Amino acid sequence: MAWWKAWIEQEGVSVKGSPHFNPNPDAETLYKAMKGIGTNEQAIIDVLTKRSNAQRQEIAKSFKAQFGKDLTETLKSELSGKFERLIIALMYPPYRYEAKELYDAMKGLGTKEGVIIEILASRTKNQLREIMKAYEEDYGSSLEEDIQADTSGYLERILVCLLQGSRDDLSGFVDPGLALQDAQDLYAAGEKICGTDEMKFITILCTRSATHLMRVFEEYEKIANKSIEDSIKSETHGSLEEAMLTVVKCTRNLHSYFAERLYYAMKGAGTRDGTLIRNIVSRSEIDLNLIKRQFNKMYGKTLSSMIMEDTSGDYKNALLNLVGNDL
Repeated sequence: MAWWKAWIEQEGVSVKGSPHFNPNPDAETLYKAMKGIGTNEQAIIDVLTKRSNAQRQEIAKSFKAQFGKDLTETLKSELSGKFERLIIALMYPPYRYEAKELYDAMKGLGTKEGVIIEILASRTKNQLREIMKAYEEDYGSSLEEDIQADTSGYLERILVCLLQGSRDDLSGFVDPGLALQDAQDLYAAGEKICGTDEMKFITILCTRSATHLMRVFEEYEKIANKSIEDSIKSETHGSLEEAMLTVVKCTRNLHSYFAERLYYAMKGAGTRDGTLIRNIVSRSEIDLNLIKRQFNKMYGKTLSSMIMEDTSGDYKNALLNLVGNDL
């Protein structure tokens, strides 16, 4: 499954929303759940994880109209910890949520390059355009300029290149001659010389379509006698290596990439809750069912079973509701 096809598949959607939707009773249920002393977390989970994002926006409008309060702010004041983080993530419209994740990855000391790489390498041109628009509206600055200010060197260049969304090509046309030439250029830029011509790697990985790159990777393996991934690992390091490998993974199989992100968010000691929340929330109305299937195939266990082992309480229940039944 190439990365640019994934977003058009209806069967991938794990959160479909309520078929007989009325925002007013939902808003009332939430108000009662947070009124007075104590909070009824289960009622909040039952409403918000079983509605689509568009429906949640309608509930927020109804909540403000009926009770004169902002729903997101009220939820923030009543909830805490990882559960709060997950529920607030659900309340953001999709592109504004991804813009917020990018903003948070760059603000303050240190930059979470992994978050920026994940979002930029896995989204389509159209999605990136919407994220950039939301970012500018919410934070009053250009996403591209902020990335340039916050990163440097070849990492900055690959991120800015990815942001242009030049890899979209739904025609599926591949020029075999150009694919072979690209493979030869990559070999000459890396394995064949001392040192690496990073810009050649960046240009080819960021401006060619997914179908074209699949052919390039095939040709490359014939020339170099090793996979493009192995060459990237031996020629680069750090965040640049992670960015290049992410482009390759998303090109080969987008669902495998997200399955891997989710697996390593929970594997070993501690949980990378930011990664877990972001990927479940952002893919729940796109292709989470297909990611779950791939997860099962790759790791021999279901995503739900791993969430059950790794999380607890209301946070766990809300995540499991979003993930839905494992196939």
